[in-house]
Amino acid sequence: GVESDQARQVMHALYRPLFIRETPILFTSLETAELIKYASNAFLALKISYINQMADLCEAVGADVHGVATGMGLDKRIGSKFLHPGPGYGGSCFPKDTQALIKTAQAHNAQATLVDEVVRYNAGRKQSMADRIIAAGGGKGNIKGKTIAVLGLAFKPETDDTRDSPALDIIPALLKAGAKVKAYDPVAMSPAKPNLPTTADLTYCQSALDAVTQAHITVIVTEWNEFRALAPAQIAAVMTGDVLVDLRNIYDPEAVRTANLRLTNIGRPHPKK
Repeated sequence: GVESDQARQVMHALYRPLFIRETPILFTSLETAELIKYASNAFLALKISYINQMADLCEAVGADVHGVATGMGLDKRIGSKFLHPGPGYGGSCFPKDTQALIKTAQAHNAQATLVDEVVRYNAGRKQSMADRIIAAGGGKGNIKGKTIAVLGLAFKPETDDTRDSPALDIIPALLKAGAKVKAYDPVAMSPAKPNLPTTADLTYCQSALDAVTQAHITVIVTEWNEFRALAPAQIAAVMTGDVLVDLRNIYDPEAVRTANLRLTNIGRPHPKK
């Protein structure tokens, strides 16, 4: 976004050395540039929310959301990115930019009702993941006093960013239901602590295996490669219970069944124990 030819020349000179082969640079008005940012992130947030709703539908009808997402992604008008189901989006950009787009529309008497619904749905999605975990453990009457291992506090892997992470909604809900939580994340525990309850029922662990040891339920919230590398048999060997709630679908359902674990995942059928 620029307001003058001089600004255009300065910005072009600034960005040109970043690319060996010059990449097209789009110059627009300041207003257009701002809306490009907001509209792009809001569209991706919508895409994530859409596949999450399709995952719920897949569970209802017995379809596999990964097959649905693959088929949709082959259509070049849609594309394959941001079609992975999960517990809802977080981070710094999507929550902030969706809200900014909504507020901008309201200030100018324009409609952004689709984005408004995405924000509402995503907040509910995170809360519903706690309900899913509680249901997998036998319901509220059975979850009290049980130990739940929560693996992943960052909103996505390879970052310590916990802003609007699903874990920040899930863990308090589990504690409120009377569960004890053992949490672990490779890098995001320190940033998460100020945003989580201070209670003896929430402890932070030194490794993923430490967290799942003697747990009744293990929950995958963030798809770190460290968690992918854990075989379901390794998890089963140290758990007290047998419930695995995979909110990122990182484990092969057949491997989970072979390990004698009861699996709850997102939007796909899985073998019964």
